[in-house]
Amino acid sequence: MTFKEGRRVKLAADTRLTDSMEVSGLVVGFLSLAAGTEGTVERVVEHREETAGVREYERLKSLLDSFGGQMPAESRKQLEEKVGSLESEWVAFQEQGPRVTVRVRFDNGFILDEADAAVFTPA
Repeated sequence: MTFKEGRRVKLAADTRLTDSMEVSGLVVGFLSLAAGTEGTVERVVEHREETAGVREYERLKSLLDSFGGQMPAESRKQLEEKVGSLESEWVAFQEQGPRVTVRVRFDNGFILDEADAAVFTPA
């Protein structure tokens, strides 16, 4: 599902918002939202979590693409080997796609911010 601001969504599962609350040593309850609770998406954030290997691949690949033709053959070969050794990590990063979090204002007034988009379905 593609998330965008203004889209109506609902919770796919019960979602606990707080741990158990205690008063004088007695558990009095906890706060949760029931599956099916509907609301409106207010903000969508895509997170791209790059590893050091992904950043290094991007840096070296850019260097190779920009200056590889001007490098001495042995230096270019070493750079190509290093880029090749990081390529599997780069491919995995590309296939993973971004992690999406959303801010949803529920019809009952609650706001859930930085929630993983996977817990919502279209309303």
